[in-house]
Amino acid sequence: MSLYDDALALAPDLVRLRHDLHRFPELGLALPRTQERVLQALDGLPLEVSLGASLSSVTAVLRGGKPGPAVLLRGDMDGLPVAEKAPVPFAAANGAMHACGHDLHTAMLAGAAQLLAARREQLHGDVVFMFQPGEEGWDGAGAMLAEGVLDAAGRHPVAAYALHVATAMPHGEFSSRRGPIMAASGSLNVTVHGAGGHGSVPHRAKDPIPAACEMVTALQTMVTRRFDVFDPVVVTVGLIQAGTQRNIIPETAYFEATVRAFSAEAESKVADTTVELIRAIAAAHGLRAEVEYLPQYPVTVNDGAETDFLADTVREVFGEERYQAMPNPMTGSEDFSRVLDAVPGSYAWLGAAPKGVDPEDLPLNHSPYAEFDDAVLPDGAALYAELATRRLAA
Repeated sequence: MSLYDDALALAPDLVRLRHDLHRFPELGLALPRTQERVLQALDGLPLEVSLGASLSSVTAVLRGGKPGPAVLLRGDMDGLPVAEKAPVPFAAANGAMHACGHDLHTAMLAGAAQLLAARREQLHGDVVFMFQPGEEGWDGAGAMLAEGVLDAAGRHPVAAYALHVATAMPHGEFSSRRGPIMAASGSLNVTVHGAGGHGSVPHRAKDPIPAACEMVTALQTMVTRRFDVFDPVVVTVGLIQAGTQRNIIPETAYFEATVRAFSAEAESKVADTTVELIRAIAAAHGLRAEVEYLPQYPVTVNDGAETDFLADTVREVFGEERYQAMPNPMTGSEDFSRVLDAVPGSYAWLGAAPKGVDPEDLPLNHSPYAEFDDAVLPDGAALYAELATRRLAA
């Protein structure tokens, strides 16, 4: 039987695991129940398992029966602080939710471990299974790298792969691209300091609100006039706080923006330019601004050869029609970028919309109404296993 046939036979187990994880989502870097459930799923397999010290990670190494290199497969495990409203019988009730499908990723990776363990003697090298907490803004990948996940097999992997499900793609469709696939991200935090006073006599105060509003508008103009349209950046102010009452001029105004870029050069430039712009506008108003730019994740860059290999594998295993090259990168960000900075590899998407449903009609990832189809679980597990097997043999 093929790996895919075996994955289909595992489907009931994968669905049970996914539903159990979905009912009890955990957030951030501390996922004790999720970690324990993963360990149960791996129990009895010929794996070298180690646990994270600063986070609830699981690293498992499968030693192949033949000499060769190592390959890394990653699945993220954390949920989101979203109260679930999806009408599924296994919905979470603890105020959190697997609204991004990480429960599917975890089940797929556990399934791949079972598939590959059954073929251990035929493997030309080792497989590192990276079960990672804290992808949703906690830099769990960075923490696992700091704790040595890339050395788990005794040497660095020659390739690394990750999958992510999406509701906005047709059921069962795989998609990726060479080069940048997701953006670098950063946070711009600004406090404008003025002097409070009565709203009827603004000349007796130093109002930080008009200056903050001018800064927000100027940031949008900066994007269109200081950056190459073919190397774009995105700046979105998502939070503004100022004042307590309509006739009181506050002492401070505060806002936060998310910043995205698709090259290291653009990311460096936007960090410097935003800080300079904010400080200059504050000075023009006779005010002072505290500006903090915090880089989060670098650009997620797929290796060209590894992405071609992934695409060829999808076509050979599932059929030509199951792979679609992404024409453009996405403006979301990913901490798997840190792995791909150190190891050539590829990050790919898997459509998890229910069969026969137009993805355009479905809530997106991160929505409290997001739903993912269990039927893609064997597809993801099989692709993980095929990528490892074929890359080691190559």
